[in-house]
Amino acid sequence: MAATLCGKLLSPKGWLPRTQSIRHGSKAVTRHRKPMHFLKQKLLAVTQYIPPKPAAPPGAYPRETPVVQEQESPLMRLLTRDLEGVFRDCKMVAVAQNSGSTSHDMIMLKNRFHKHDIHVRLFPNQVMRSFLSKSIYSNMAPLFIGPTVLFVSKEPKVKEMLSTLRLSPQMSLLGACIDNTLLSAQGVASYAKLSSVAVVQGELVSGLSALASQTGTLLQRHPTHLTALLQQYAAQQAQAEKAT
Repeated sequence: MAATLCGKLLSPKGWLPRTQSIRHGSKAVTRHRKPMHFLKQKLLAVTQYIPPKPAAPPGAYPRETPVVQEQESPLMRLLTRDLEGVFRDCKMVAVAQNSGSTSHDMIMLKNRFHKHDIHVRLFPNQVMRSFLSKSIYSNMAPLFIGPTVLFVSKEPKVKEMLSTLRLSPQMSLLGACIDNTLLSAQGVASYAKLSSVAVVQGELVSGLSALASQTGTLLQRHPTHLTALLQQYAAQQAQAEKAT
């Protein structure tokens, strides 16, 4: 109002307008919304209600086709039955990898093994894995990768098998199951170094007979000699107990 009056009184006519308005600028906004704490933002995001998706109308998706399990062919059942008989009747089942053996090499290998009553058997890996997965020999399944051959015998003839395999460099021994015990190639080599059961039984019998003969010789001597030996043994035991 004061500015308008001053303009009327002081300004000359025709040079300035009779009225002059002064427009004040808007005041700055000094109040802002306080930022929300980060944990509160996370809590609100986690607890936010998510409405369920509407169910698809019937017929929107194609029908699921039933999975038809492939039935075993008669040939696979026959091979599986034959394989069960091999593991049941044979105490040694060795697995070897065939690295490019020709038919002539296989014939020669079979002839060498036949001299030691060891047989060469060939089964598809699919049949082997199917049988092993359902039996107690499931740990042998990793051995059947690629072309493999089985060497089986009713008695564990490990030395004869290893000596014959040395003549066939195309065959690499992977492992064996001997007397229901799974062995690696190194374990089979260690098993071959052991003495046979007949040798161990002979050593045991000779040791027992030697002890029995010594006992009989002592009993045939004079009782005074036996008493002296027993007293000496008791004294030695007493000295040993004192030393400990």
